[in-house]
Amino acid sequence: MEQAIGYFGLALCMIFCGLGSAYGLYKAGTAAAGVLSEDPKKFSKVMILVVLPATQGIYGFVISILGISAGLTGWELFAKVMPMAVTGFVSAVFQGITAANCIYAVAKQESLSGKLLLFPAMIETYAILALVVSILIQ
Repeated sequence: MEQAIGYFGLALCMIFCGLGSAYGLYKAGTAAAGVLSEDPKKFSKVMILVVLPATQGIYGFVISILGISAGLTGWELFAKVMPMAVTGFVSAVFQGITAANCIYAVAKQESLSGKLLLFPAMIETYAILALVVSILIQ
């Protein structure tokens, strides 16, 4: 039973990070599709903003794989993956929403694209912090 709790945590980590990234990509992708339908030349400016929410899904995958090989069981393993699971989900959702709004701003003023990258990147910081914490918990 205790081992099942650890595996449940691994699954939640992958599921939450994946769901958050999928939603974030949906928000940013639909915004980009609208902008690109008006001006396809802005592809390179919006593509970076679109892919940012995908990183949390990758982080969740990495933590799940590391969790399998960590030698922890039960609640220890569950505790190891939860920082990434929860923070990965929330940060991916908010990063996608922020990226979508930045994409709309690029549509109005293309010269801001480099500056606008900073806003969703700030949200990424918290996903990276959760990744580090989940790696370091032993």
